[in-house]
Amino acid sequence: MTWEPELEALRQRQALARQMGGADKVQRQHDGGRLTVRERVDALVDDGSFHEIGEIAGKAEYDEQGELRNFTPANCVFGRARLAGRPVVVAGDDFTVRGGSADATIAEKNLNAERMAVAMRMPIIRLIEGSGGGGSVKTIETTGRANLPGGLTPSSAGYKMVTDALGVVPVVGLGLGSVAGLGAARLAATHFSVMTKNSAMFVAGPPVVKRLGQDLSKQELGGWEIQCRSGGVDHVVDTEEQAFEAARRFLSYLPDSVHALPTRTVCEDPPERRDEKLISIVPKDRRRVYKMRPIIESVVDAGSFFELGFWYGRPIITGLARLNGVPVAIMAGDPFQYGGSWTTDACQKVIRFVDMAQTFHLPIVHLVDCPGFMIGLQAEQTAVIRNGVRAMAAINQSTVPWCSIIIRNAFGVAGATHVPSGRYVTRYAWPSAWWGSLPLEGGIEAGYRAEIEAAEDPAAKLAEIENRLNVLRSPLRTAEAFWVEEIIDPRDTRRLLCEFADQAAAVLEPGVSSASMRP
Repeated sequence: MTWEPELEALRQRQALARQMGGADKVQRQHDGGRLTVRERVDALVDDGSFHEIGEIAGKAEYDEQGELRNFTPANCVFGRARLAGRPVVVAGDDFTVRGGSADATIAEKNLNAERMAVAMRMPIIRLIEGSGGGGSVKTIETTGRANLPGGLTPSSAGYKMVTDALGVVPVVGLGLGSVAGLGAARLAATHFSVMTKNSAMFVAGPPVVKRLGQDLSKQELGGWEIQCRSGGVDHVVDTEEQAFEAARRFLSYLPDSVHALPTRTVCEDPPERRDEKLISIVPKDRRRVYKMRPIIESVVDAGSFFELGFWYGRPIITGLARLNGVPVAIMAGDPFQYGGSWTTDACQKVIRFVDMAQTFHLPIVHLVDCPGFMIGLQAEQTAVIRNGVRAMAAINQSTVPWCSIIIRNAFGVAGATHVPSGRYVTRYAWPSAWWGSLPLEGGIEAGYRAEIEAAEDPAAKLAEIENRLNVLRSPLRTAEAFWVEEIIDPRDTRRLLCEFADQAAAVLEPGVSSASMRP
């Protein structure tokens, strides 16, 4: 006598679970150009590495003899796997079962995935499609009662767990279809979020919003252009395969958890490499703009720059890169966007980016070109100064090694935030650097009004004063007073940054940060 009958019953349930919502629902998923959750897991992780947990969890129906009559699997598939050889937790919504809604959800599965990631110090990747188990209109009828959000239900603990994970392990969210409600919250509560161009994310979908008098399609309401420009999602790709590759690349720069350090890789790009283009890349005419991204690509390890949040907060460029193999966080001013002035959304972008670097022990490199906070009515209406001082706080509270290269502008309160204050930082300036308490343009007319108005030729007097002051604000004069440490040849930037990365790697320490990441 053996346990083979019981094992056969187990295999029967496993086979039913792998059918997901049935052949017709799987076909509908494919007809919509989307993979099923199981196909997604297989395409994301290393071949054969996925170990599913709770595979036969679901809703079963039995006949009068106690024999299994019907089985509907829970619409969350999760387990552990390897991604580029490293252990990860993967949790995915099965849209073929009740559209990923709460009616087919066993809340403990998602909770266990989050709990496992934090307890075992493994990154978690959420494959999100549907409401994420937050509930639907039919939930009231299927449960016989209305759910109190945050009440005494098993899923309520998930809200805190999702937040706590951000301070412990890397969290990646991939939006791979219609994402609403709690699903949208789970996508936003990440360090890196990606959506495909045929996906959409919203707090509530078009049928609900239509009751407000807004008749919008999914794309009009929450398509990629809406979400990426608003900062709701970090990155957009054309295909699900590209989303999986973006997740792999993002995680390659980060440690498994805050209790480890980012992994240094072998660098085949010589640290002493010099790029002759850098000596002339910044125009001497300060009214002319230049492109910052080629500078970034030039000074980091070849091909290592991975930009985050391209469409949002565009006066600031943020991304991950390597210097002599050391993972670093890069932020840089973009003079093509409002001259590099920090807008409200740029400040919010800085806060989130610096918090992530601080959480995961990434040295920060800041290529500075900031003429100050954005000014004008729109800036005041969006509370730029409130968000600006929050960005200052995030930078000043950071403790990771920091290196700033002043490329051109550093003015005003925002300019003062080019490095954390009150601690040692590494700082260099290019000969093109230009700084002050405020730009002279506009300030001269106010500060020298009486002298200008008294002159026979006010325009000539204004030009004379401007030329006189411009001579005094040469970066060399500042360096003479040791108000800036070094003026460097731009072609030496890569070598000096690689030296900084080597020094930073030697002093990094793992552990929970005093200023952890928030969504």
